[in-house]
Amino acid sequence: MLSSHLKFPCAPDLSLSLSVSIYRERIINWKSSSSITNPLTMASVLQLLSVSLVCHLLITCCSSDQTPKHYVVYMGSSYGETAESEHLQLLSTVIPRADRERIYLTNHYNHAFTGFSAMLTDTEASELSGREGIVSVFEDPILQLHTTRSWDFLDGKSNPKLKGGSYPYPYPYPPHKSNYDVIIGMIDGGIWPESPSFRDEGMGEIPTRWKGVCMEGPDFKISNCNRKLIGARCYNVVQASNGNTTATQMRLDKSPRDTVGHGTHTASIAAGAFVANASYHGLAQGTARGGSPSARIAVYKVCSEDGCPGSITLKAIDDAVRDGVDIISISIGMSSLLQSDFLEDPIAIGAFHAEQMGVMVVCSGGNEGPDPNTIINAAPWIFTVGASSIDRDFQSSVLLGNGRTFQGSAINFSNLTRTETYPLAYGKDIAAKYSPISEARSCYPGSLDPEQVKGKVIVCFNSFPVVSREIKKLVAEDAGAKGLILIDENERSAPFDSGPFPFTEVGSTIGYKILKYINSNKNPTATILPTAEIPRQKPAPVVAYFSSRGPSLLTENILKPDILAPGVAILAAVIPKVEQWSTLDRKKPAGYAIKSGTSMACPHVTGASAFVKSVHPKWTASMIRSALMTTATVQDNMEKPLTNSSGSFAIPHETGAGEISPLKALNPGLVFETTNEDYLRFLCYSGSPEKTIRSMSKTNFTCPRKASDDLISGINYPSISISRLAKSEGFRTIKRTVTNVGLPNVTYTSIVQAPMGMDVKVSPKKITFVESVKRISFKVSFGGREASTGYNFGSLTWSAGPYSVRMVFAVNVV
Repeated sequence: MLSSHLKFPCAPDLSLSLSVSIYRERIINWKSSSSITNPLTMASVLQLLSVSLVCHLLITCCSSDQTPKHYVVYMGSSYGETAESEHLQLLSTVIPRADRERIYLTNHYNHAFTGFSAMLTDTEASELSGREGIVSVFEDPILQLHTTRSWDFLDGKSNPKLKGGSYPYPYPYPPHKSNYDVIIGMIDGGIWPESPSFRDEGMGEIPTRWKGVCMEGPDFKISNCNRKLIGARCYNVVQASNGNTTATQMRLDKSPRDTVGHGTHTASIAAGAFVANASYHGLAQGTARGGSPSARIAVYKVCSEDGCPGSITLKAIDDAVRDGVDIISISIGMSSLLQSDFLEDPIAIGAFHAEQMGVMVVCSGGNEGPDPNTIINAAPWIFTVGASSIDRDFQSSVLLGNGRTFQGSAINFSNLTRTETYPLAYGKDIAAKYSPISEARSCYPGSLDPEQVKGKVIVCFNSFPVVSREIKKLVAEDAGAKGLILIDENERSAPFDSGPFPFTEVGSTIGYKILKYINSNKNPTATILPTAEIPRQKPAPVVAYFSSRGPSLLTENILKPDILAPGVAILAAVIPKVEQWSTLDRKKPAGYAIKSGTSMACPHVTGASAFVKSVHPKWTASMIRSALMTTATVQDNMEKPLTNSSGSFAIPHETGAGEISPLKALNPGLVFETTNEDYLRFLCYSGSPEKTIRSMSKTNFTCPRKASDDLISGINYPSISISRLAKSEGFRTIKRTVTNVGLPNVTYTSIVQAPMGMDVKVSPKKITFVESVKRISFKVSFGGREASTGYNFGSLTWSAGPYSVRMVFAVNVV
């Protein structure tokens, strides 16, 4: 019975941490969909998980370097269409004749860049990596979607700012004239084309520059594409044949149709049409719309429940550039602990060549916060996005038997009411025999006594973050609890969707008051009420606790993330689903759902970028990025500095330049143009060989004689980061160049906001533009003799009339 419902394959091609994530998600998916009347206990599930991981470790540790694995062979810039025969010939020089069945290309890259993927042994890969014309050879990584599903925020909920109606962020834009149709390439998990968010009413003919396709499948027809959804692709996935790692087969992904819901959600956030009365079972009701409703969408399905192969993601970027997209949106990535050098990172490689060919790439920064150094997708040619909250919350009240009421955070469709309360118990007081108190107080699987739990509302701490809220809920639900109150200071900021099960999450202060009530009453009781929407929440925005933080482990001299956008409890389109628990008045499939993650923040910035591009079609990717960064807001709706989920003032390693303000970005005054030359110098300063850089860029680029990591701070980026400034060094001077895109005759004055002890000098202090002067350079000098040790943050603003061009800086004083 177990094997028919739970499958835990040993996966030598996956990282251990990724396997944990996949197995945990499969446990959850099995539990939520199983119709078994006597389901497995969570202890049994975890035992299976342990066996699976041991299996993984044995295969990984003992596998021979002669076992073929899926490798990507990256060969730099494309010099025109490269015939597959050339790459097959190259393969034949390293693969023995006895294994000639492996001489085939699983993917062929030949437009924005050149290369291929194939099944190779470690020895063969090593031999290829030393060949002329090959930049890098690396094992195909499995990337992950950047919803917070790994931490169970998968169905967190919310909707944006309300003024007589509800609008998904960004705010409604005034009508504007533009003859330019922006095409957004969504590299994700596919799309549900029937969603009203992808209707094409009022849209003109498809742009003639579009060269893409609409691929058919058993459940996806050409007619599913229209003037809004103008393209759809899916890809083959390499997998072992019948568990035999020496033989492989291509698993055909037969359709661009979304099977997870993630791709549909992100696409509708970026460019969904206006949809009136959208809601999630009545919550967050209002008019749904994307950031750029007039933009066209092309989808590239690279993800499934098992992740997103890097080789296919790279192929999708190549296809998107060839198809003619203007902006690529990618809400996926690898763990910060596993991220590799940029020349072995499929997203960084693809984005580099997309940027070279004029295509902007926007990426999510990851969901591994609040720890520092967790930001990913941090190459300077990528627009890296962090997540923030919006001004709407979802609260579920706890009503105690003594009449006191406390507000918790959750999305639940509980049928409990104020008229009846239930016995209330603390997890440690109802522990199973031999269970450690520390586990029982945290609702750890197998730690509670079902006989004592049944019929009670139980209280637990979230002391084991590796055990998600979803699993804690299942522990309580399986044991027959009436409801669960979870105490957690951080996670409560991203409301968890528990469906019909009564659930709420409170902070430490409220939690201890509830525990005090339990300890001081012989028969404590409580109930948990269904969720209520709280509009006009303050403060907002707040940095999401899960949003990955800088500085980047790979690029500390580039400030990342670049910017913040809404990513907590975002309402958008999904695969229609009838919940089994829905009451009769909710039987209509829910075509919209509420999700959290930097996955949701990324398409907000994609939509905002498309909006700016539609008004300024000749602006480059770096100009659009600069406009959004230098006009970003650093205050919340209480006109106070932005904060993080712990209530502290947020720093640029959390916020980047601040929260996007798309309307202001239409007229930024000045922009920082980061050129291809800047990116090549970045690679040089990062240690890439000159020969490699020439292969990547089709140029005769020459590295400066004295190239070092410190020089990265000097590339023309819209922010400044200095990873090391010695107090004894004196001043470090950084040069920047700005381009005037505003009024022709204007003088800007510099305004510096620096922390105490940090000496910041600007030269010149004023810059004047006239008709004949479009670009001006200036220098910023930083002295840290009197500054505090560690990172010091501040800003330089160029001010003139209606313009306020703000550039943040981060300087690490040692």
